[in-house]
Amino acid sequence: MKALPVEPSSAPVAIGSRIRAARQSQRLTIEHVAGATGLTKGFLSRVERDLTSPSVASLVTLCQVLSVSIGDLFAVPETHLTRRGEGPRISLGGEGIVERLLTARSERRLQILGTTIAPFGRGESELYAVDCDVDVLHIVSGELTLIMTQESYDLKAGDTLSFPGREPHSWENRSAAPVEALFILVPAASGTGS
Repeated sequence: MKALPVEPSSAPVAIGSRIRAARQSQRLTIEHVAGATGLTKGFLSRVERDLTSPSVASLVTLCQVLSVSIGDLFAVPETHLTRRGEGPRISLGGEGIVERLLTARSERRLQILGTTIAPFGRGESELYAVDCDVDVLHIVSGELTLIMTQESYDLKAGDTLSFPGREPHSWENRSAAPVEALFILVPAASGTGS
């Protein structure tokens, strides 16, 4: 079987911003990196702005000083796009609510649920908790009441409420208008969207 020839790409590889981000995340100055690598400040500045490309040897030295792998500089970032109304439907319970998972199913660091709550829609009659550390509720449009064990919060468009995810709560749309809201769960709730 004959191997298919691969055409080399002539597209420039922009790694400068990743090198700069690695340097800045460690709170290192260009002067410090220059001293540690033996490269000049001007050269490092041009590399960070993608105006010049370092040799393999210079790149290896630079990556060692910055504690990053060379592969990380060339890795394609993992992205996930969910268009409005296209996320998979999920159900955490309640009446008159449509919930869509907006983050990738495999995402475990956080989870974003886009919700549309019908007029007079409501959560579970008994307070419930979600298996996450932090639950953030952001009201995009409409008004929603979040009910907790000790108090309740009347939220309007633009309001954001953060609370412990394991804190028992429920919610109600007490108006004749629908509500658009986002629930952000950190980390992703166990069993949601799987």
